[in-house]
Amino acid sequence: MLFVSGGYNVKIYDNQPGQSTKAITEIKKQLVELEEAHMLRGELSAAQQLALLSSYDDLSQALDGAFFVQECVFEQLEVKQSIFHDMERFVGKDVILSSSTSCLVPSKVFSKVQNRSRCLVSHPVNPPYYVKLVELVPHPETAAAVMDTTHALMTKVGQAPVLLKKEIDGFALNRVQAAIIAESWRLVQDGVISVKDIDLVMSEGLGMRYAFIGPMETMHLNAPKGLEDYMSRYSENITRILSSFGPVPDFCGEAAKSVINEMYELIPCDQQHLAARQERRDQFLMRLAKLKKD
Repeated sequence: MLFVSGGYNVKIYDNQPGQSTKAITEIKKQLVELEEAHMLRGELSAAQQLALLSSYDDLSQALDGAFFVQECVFEQLEVKQSIFHDMERFVGKDVILSSSTSCLVPSKVFSKVQNRSRCLVSHPVNPPYYVKLVELVPHPETAAAVMDTTHALMTKVGQAPVLLKKEIDGFALNRVQAAIIAESWRLVQDGVISVKDIDLVMSEGLGMRYAFIGPMETMHLNAPKGLEDYMSRYSENITRILSSFGPVPDFCGEAAKSVINEMYELIPCDQQHLAARQERRDQFLMRLAKLKKD
């Protein structure tokens, strides 16, 4: 959906017959909704963008004429390795092969590819139409031109790409997110704060800042003389707090049940409640994206 906004022809392939056609039906619905909300990207109408989409049940046909391939299968290493091994047989040597993996490092994902200089991870954030960030993570052999081309492509279709200089487990976004999850979980599990209130710490506190500026700029702006001044004032406190952090929590064991049950009391985990909250989330993200655009 993102690439058609840039005027590109997009071929969708799924190894399950009929699934790619179903995907286009869902995309059509989303494009119409975005157009009605005046949030459709690009200069083409929803109908014009939809006309750029086509579905395939045959991999070789889907890859014919491609210059950039984005894989979006589930997070299982062996499956991703297999699909890239298969794809390489059907594409030219200059075609960029990109994975959407959220945490599997490129050196593992592309281990069965012969020409790894054209491979990288382009990790989007869900839902990508409203959350524009894309992490571009190179394989150790990825050519600089491949990173530059992908950065330019993502920028053209309205995303906000960031370049990682080398691969690392979890990339950048999920490493930062994991740190937030771990400390939030510890605070709830240790009886310091409730699930409801730790979410408010982010949504009504840190998140208000971080929707527009990141942690580095926040520090830079929070001291009269910038970042060095901030650290001279607060680094001792930050170091003391960091040293008090506990071990990685057990997210699935017996101790986790109290945290999970507290969340279920706030939002039951049946499909009706979850779907309603997901819709609410997406509507808020749409409004925030529009605010940032304006």
